[in-house]
Formats: sequence, C-alpha cells, structure tokens
Amino acid sequence: MSRLSHSEIHKVHRIGWLRAAVLGANDGLVSTSSLIVGVAAAGSGKPEVLIAGLAGLVAGAMSMAAGEYVSVSSQTDAEQADIARETRELAETPEAELEELTRIYQGRGLDRDLAEKVAAQLTERDALGSHARDELGISETVTAHPVQAALVSAATFAIGAVLPLIIVLLVPETQIVTLVAASTVLGLAALGGLGASAGGAGILRGAARVTFWGALAMAATAAVGSLFGVTVG
Repeated sequence: MSRLSHSEIHKVHRIGWLRAAVLGANDGLVSTSSLIVGVAAAGSGKPEVLIAGLAGLVAGAMSMAAGEYVSVSSQTDAEQADIARETRELAETPEAELEELTRIYQGRGLDRDLAEKVAAQLTERDALGSHARDELGISETVTAHPVQAALVSAATFAIGAVLPLIIVLLVPETQIVTLVAASTVLGLAALGGLGASAGGAGILRGAARVTFWGALAMAATAAVGSLFGVTVG
C-alpha cells in the first residue's frame, strides 16, 4: 500500500450535536428520576408519581429546547458579528489584514518569507475564510446550529426521561425509589460511556463522572422528599 494512502477519522465534527445529545439525555434521565424519587420518597402514590414524572418530561424537554436555542443562537450571533466586522476590515484595510494573517502564521512557526507567501495565497483564494478560520477560530466544523441543538436536546431529554417512567409503570409502588435509583445509575453509566466513546474520550472516566453527579442529584431530592414527606393513614 502506498505511504501516501492515509485516511483519518476525526471526532471534532460531532461536537455540535454530541454536546446537545449528551446534555439532553443526561438531564432528562437525572432530572426526571430525581423528581420521581423525591415525590415517591415523600409518600405519594404511583399515580401522583407518574403525573409528576410526565410533567417533568414535558416541561424539561421544552425548557431544554428553548435554552439550547437561545444559547447557541447567541453564539451564532457573535460569530456572524465577528465575520461582518472582518468583512469590513478586509474591504477597508486589506494590507493591514494581510499583515495580520502573516503574523498569525509566523506565530505558528513559519519564517517571515514563507508566512507572507502563505498569507498571500490564502488571501487570494479565500480571504474571509482564512481570517475566519485562523484569526477568529470559526470554521464549518464547529459552527453552531441553533435549531439542530434545540431539537436534539428536546428529543434526547425525552428519551432519557422515559426510562424512569417505564420503571414506575412496571414495579410495585413500594419499590419505586430503589429501582428507579438503581436503573438510573446504570443508565447514567451507559450514557456517560457512550458519550465518551462517540467523542473519542475514555469510556470509564466518562461513565464515572456522569454517574457521580446523577447519583448525587437523586440523593439530594430523596433526602428532601423524606424530610418533608407526610404519610396519611
């Protein structure tokens, strides 16, 4: 095989949707499970626990979608403002922008002559794209997509929230807290491992950090539910 035949598969193109998916599923699983555990620990019956869980699913999915859309839209607005400013500067002071690009390449290790040649050739080919990528750090790979992030967050939140609701439907009322907590810990471990694997990171580390914070959230809500719960006999 030729030494020139070389292909690489990178993970960075997944950043936009992967971040939203992991955050959405994790939040859906943790928040809904925590809500269910807290309500159940307070002595509520299965119907009340289910209603609370369903309300948490709907409200959480909508909140995640809105939050991601606003957050990523703000990032997109900032990127577009920077690109608009760079477009004006390229039109008004092209020599200064060429020098700026040259110094960027010098700072990355090229000598002055080569940096000037690279800057000139890239400017001739795509001046705005070169400045956006090398000066502003904006590229197609990492550009924010508000609608994509919102839809992925809402969908994955709902998927994550479904697991504890299924457990509530299937198990006896007296075992809701224990089995929802146990299944959530397992689900968080799997989710953390999958997210880490998809992003090219260590699976065990990803699983451990997601599981720890999820278990902590459930423990806190269970404590609150037990503290303020009232059983009517």
